Order: sequence, then structure tokens, then C-alpha cells
Amino acid sequence: MEMKFKKKLSESILDKFSIDFLRNQVLKNAYGNDDTVIAKLDPRVLLVWYLFVGLAPWFVNNLWFLMACFLLVLVTTRLARVAGLVLLLFGVGVFSQTGYLFVVSLLFGGDASTVVPLLILTLKVATCSLASITVFSGLDPDRLSNGLMWYGCPERLSFSISYAYRILPMLMEEFQSILLSFRMRGNPPAHETVRGKVRYLFYQVKVIMHAFYPLMLNTAKRSRTTVEALEIKGYRYAAVNKAVKKIKLSTLKITYNDLLFLAISFFWISLAVLASTLF
Repeated sequence: MEMKFKKKLSESILDKFSIDFLRNQVLKNAYGNDDTVIAKLDPRVLLVWYLFVGLAPWFVNNLWFLMACFLLVLVTTRLARVAGLVLLLFGVGVFSQTGYLFVVSLLFGGDASTVVPLLILTLKVATCSLASITVFSGLDPDRLSNGLMWYGCPERLSFSISYAYRILPMLMEEFQSILLSFRMRGNPPAHETVRGKVRYLFYQVKVIMHAFYPLMLNTAKRSRTTVEALEIKGYRYAAVNKAVKKIKLSTLKITYNDLLFLAISFFWISLAVLASTLF
């Protein structure tokens, strides 16, 4: 009975971390959040908010201010409905950057006095990371490109960022096709036992490494086809034409919700500054 339970548990874990699951989580975070509160905000407002929340914590060491910024981006991340896989990677990344420092400090003679400096560093990293996750999961490629273009970003750079978003599903699809071709031609080891599961894990890592070169080659071929199609449609002329740019940016409009979002953020940060001065 116990062996059956362990077997089912291991199979369910492997199913959850399959390629399809990873692809769905990535695509959901990039394209599946267009109905959230954050996604309905103007991209210009989100970019200004991100520049402040993403840069200001690095120049401040006050614990009250950093804690308020962290709570603010925590709420916005919740409103953006970020995929669970992205949050898991965020947690692992923050601990790998700052959490191990506390463990190392204790092993080499440190004490509880190192908690506050490491907490400050952790809040800075976590705040900037969550702000990035909030903004880029709430902006689709077109809105992000338009926001950058409105602030004077070169059109080719803004298009490159937008194209990187658009090519993401293509990369995931191509990667899955290559893995399936490797599985059809390969002979994976049996993974009924614990030793077999370890060997199967190394086999999967080996297949992923072997799939890297054909993935890059096939993506380069598709990118060339896309560039040729853009050139035929007059992309270079549209990139420098002011009338085309005006039409493209005419969809941007600051609404009441944008002003309310900025007002609530400003009020919360003001309370944090007031608390830091008083205490």
C-alpha cells in the first residue's frame, strides 16, 4: 500500500512538471492575463510606476520604506494573477541570492545582528523582482511596445521587445517538437525504481541539452522568414513615418483607474516615508 502511494505521488509530480505544463504556465503569464486589473491600466502609467518601484528601493536602506514597497508590489502581483510557476521561480531565486548568505554567516561565526542587513537586501531584491513580474505579466507585446515608443524609445528596439514576446509560443512549440522527435528515436531508461528515476532525470537533462542547437537553428530560419515578410509589407518605411506612429499610439489613453492606481501607490509610499521619519 505504501509503495503504491509513493509511486502515484512520484508520477503526479512528474506529470505536473511536464513540458506541456511548463509551456502552459509560461504562455499563461505572457498572454493569459489580459482581463486583470493591472492589464487594463495604461502602459505609460505602468512603466512610470515600475521605474519608481524598481529603482527607488536600491537607494534606500530604511526598513519601513522597503517593507511598504514590498507589500505594495505583493498586492499588485496578486492583482496581476501571475502564474504559479513564475512565483515558485521567484521564491527560489530570492532565497538563492540572499537566503544562503544568512546560513553561511551563521556557519562562519555570525549572529542575529546579520538578520537586519540581510532582510534589507532581501526586500530590495524581492520588491524589484515582483515589480518586474507585475508589469511584464500585465502588458501584452503590443501595449508594451506602444508604451516604450511613446516615451521616445527607438522603434526598432520596442519592436524587438514585442517580437521577443511573440516568438515565445513559437519557441515553446519548436522545443516540444524537438523533444518528441528525440523521444521517438531514443531509448529512455526504465524509471520504476529510485535509481531508475535518477537515471531518467539525467536522461531528460541530456536530451534538453542536445535539443538546444536544433532549437536555435530552426528559430533562426523562422526569424529570417518573418523579417522578409516585414520587409515586403514596408516595415522600414512605417518605422520612420510620423503619421503611422501617431495612428499606432492613438489607442493609448489615461483613464480614471490609472489615476486612482497612481494615487493609491503615492499615498501608500507617503505613509511609509512618514512612518520612517517618526520611528
